[in-house]
Amino acid sequence: MDTSTCIDVPNAFAASYGASSSSARAWVVELPHLGGNLLRRWKLRLGGPAAYGMASLVLPVLRADGTPAVLKLQQLREETAGAVTGLRAWKGNGVVRLLDYDEESGTQLLEQLDATRTLSSVADDHTAMQILAELMARLTSVPAPMGLRQLADIAAAMLDQAPQALPTLCDPAEQRLMRTCASAVAELIGESGDRLLHWDLHYDNVLAAEREPWLAIDPEPLAGDPGFDLWPALDSRWDAVVATGDVTRTVLRRFDQLTEILGLDRQRGAGWTLGRVLQNALWDIEDGKPRLESAQVAVATALLGRSE
Repeated sequence: MDTSTCIDVPNAFAASYGASSSSARAWVVELPHLGGNLLRRWKLRLGGPAAYGMASLVLPVLRADGTPAVLKLQQLREETAGAVTGLRAWKGNGVVRLLDYDEESGTQLLEQLDATRTLSSVADDHTAMQILAELMARLTSVPAPMGLRQLADIAAAMLDQAPQALPTLCDPAEQRLMRTCASAVAELIGESGDRLLHWDLHYDNVLAAEREPWLAIDPEPLAGDPGFDLWPALDSRWDAVVATGDVTRTVLRRFDQLTEILGLDRQRGAGWTLGRVLQNALWDIEDGKPRLESAQVAVATALLGRSE
């Protein structure tokens, strides 16, 4: 390997991500060379130390004209390709702008935002939720392009998995709650929507920017009903929700704020949010967890209590 064209990969990222699978280990081995090749091809210079999340390595870079940007390297998966489809459809409207893309590796060149300032830095929750809801309204106003995952398919898969998975929860009350969530999904599956969803829009996936005050990042695009996008917002900064001393009131205030700004029918929004709770529960059960997360129970209980 020609080390003159390589990038440095943080040991912690290599160790944590490489431990997930053999394909991940192989990708980590090739990552220094891949990053170096893209720096050369796109005429980029490193502009600072690397950062990383659970599944991506992010390099601040400077383009040939001196414009700052970000090189986001991640293993090519269905979600990676879907993110690019979504970013192209949004064209930077409320979301980070895609500057270039390498289809073979799945690497994105993105505009640089302020990674040190997320929406979680806005102390007043009503103000922060207003900002997030307005961004979500802009993103979900766009029709989903062809080729994305469909909410109808995801919902059908959840309903197939639920009868075998839910009995493994150790609390019968939690089993009943999740069956109620499954019933809500079954009622809505025939009208699953066609909007372009972010799927993971929470406070920490909104960064301060220069082009606009705030922009969304890290979408996992999906074609579906905007109600399916509410859960990450409701779950944002959950410790602060608990600290209010009235979780139900705070959840419902957030839910009303979101649905009002997005112009959503509250019953449909509640039903699809229960679908997200069900999805999270199924993922947790698959990971061997016998109990539901407290936020899942609290949000589902609050929404169901209002509908009774």
